[in-house]
Amino acid sequence: MAETVSETSDEGGFHALARAFAMIIFSEIGDKTFLIAAILAMRHPRLTVFAGAFGSLVVMSMLSAELGHLLPTLVPKRWTQTLAAVLFLVFGFKMLQEAREMKPGNDKIREEMKEAEEEIEGDDADRGGVPLENLEEGGRARHARARSQSSAVQSTAKTLLDKSRSYCSMLLGPHFTQAFVLTFLGEWGDRSQISTIALGAAHNVYLVTIGTIVGHGCCTALAVVGGRYISTKISVKHVTLSGSILFIIFGIIYLYEAFHAMDIEVPDISYYHH
Repeated sequence: MAETVSETSDEGGFHALARAFAMIIFSEIGDKTFLIAAILAMRHPRLTVFAGAFGSLVVMSMLSAELGHLLPTLVPKRWTQTLAAVLFLVFGFKMLQEAREMKPGNDKIREEMKEAEEEIEGDDADRGGVPLENLEEGGRARHARARSQSSAVQSTAKTLLDKSRSYCSMLLGPHFTQAFVLTFLGEWGDRSQISTIALGAAHNVYLVTIGTIVGHGCCTALAVVGGRYISTKISVKHVTLSGSILFIIFGIIYLYEAFHAMDIEVPDISYYHH
């Protein structure tokens, strides 16, 4: 009996790790934070960019999983399972719709790349750095206007944030800080963060954290080593379609588990589950 319980626990732990890892892989490859790391790695030391981006994702993973871990203390466990199922199903069908609307080719990834470059340029301008088009007169004028407007509407919170960032830049270096901040802001509220919260509510928080961190580590390493080249070779349409199928499967599994926890009669899908 004890051996059976141990095997079940080990199997559940493996499922938590595998689901967290797979969710990150299919959510992050080709995502904006992936492209930001790829672009920064072409301008600055790769190791520094990796450390900043990955460090940010580690913090985000820990915070998200812990938020999910706190949910069952506020909401009954059976409802957290239902919430996780609904979230994964919604994300899955939304990704499926996005994949159907995407055109074949690399148009989507080019749009994401352009947005990532604009975000980096805007960050350079806000912190008084060198924007991408700083040799153009228009770029210098835009930079001056941005700084003027920023000074005019600057709040106490932004002042503290700027001071904190300046201190971190002095302590850890500007490139590390930029990679950390841009990745954190890009990931906040993203699909992968919300999914991590859902997984943290449904499984052991430590296993979910480890799975997401390993997944983020693989994606970030891939981005800084050859992100721009990889982004031209992968099909975002196929990645999104694969991710949608994965999320829908997760949703069905969690819905089954939620019904089982509420003693609702459902067909046995344990064969497909394993």
